[in-house]
Amino acid sequence: MHPYSVSDAVKKRVLGRRDRVIAMDRLDAARSAFVVVDMQNYFVGKGFPSEVPMAHKIVPAINQMAAALRAAGGTVIWIQTTSVGALQTWVTHHNCFLSPKAAAKRIAQLSEDTEDFRLYPALEARPEDLRVKKIKFSAMIQGSSDLPAVLAQRGIDTLLIGGTTTNVCCESTARDASMLDFRVAMLSDCNAAWTDEQHAGTLDNFQVIFGDVMNNDEAISRLVPAAKRRSA
Repeated sequence: MHPYSVSDAVKKRVLGRRDRVIAMDRLDAARSAFVVVDMQNYFVGKGFPSEVPMAHKIVPAINQMAAALRAAGGTVIWIQTTSVGALQTWVTHHNCFLSPKAAAKRIAQLSEDTEDFRLYPALEARPEDLRVKKIKFSAMIQGSSDLPAVLAQRGIDTLLIGGTTTNVCCESTARDASMLDFRVAMLSDCNAAWTDEQHAGTLDNFQVIFGDVMNNDEAISRLVPAAKRRSA
């Protein structure tokens, strides 16, 4: 996976809508969450059914961002796709857009008692992190998960999005969060898709229309630690 960079054409479009390429010049850690989407064996593990080969490469960046936000007093949330309730709440997708064989396989392998459901073992999840299960591509859409309630309870208004795939579950979650009036940034080096083209195209579109795109260094440099905020 090649590092993402913002093209001059995208910068021009962004600057036609606002006065700087990255709108969020500071990230209040106490009100921020790093939302890591679908970094489960099913999508990341070598030889697993829906393995995204590029997803292995973003694990160090995800661990780095999670550690930085924790240290600053922010929240890390691991999102895991589950098949529990999928046939009841996402009927059309499973009955119309998947073959019966594919739907049955997905339901079985994303059951919560499978190895597929578990987080990829190289991820450095901590006991203080939160875990949220989702049913649909987006973790923010009604009927998919309790993520919106979790964020509201903690007073979180800013989301940093990572995980896989950039152009499906990560983008869906990020766009829905933007529509729900959250400040949202997709982290370019913490997201992975099947191809560089899918990855870059999604990030370009998100940055022009929906929110910010940053890399880890840019996000970490903007973090305002919770302790510093309290003393200010």
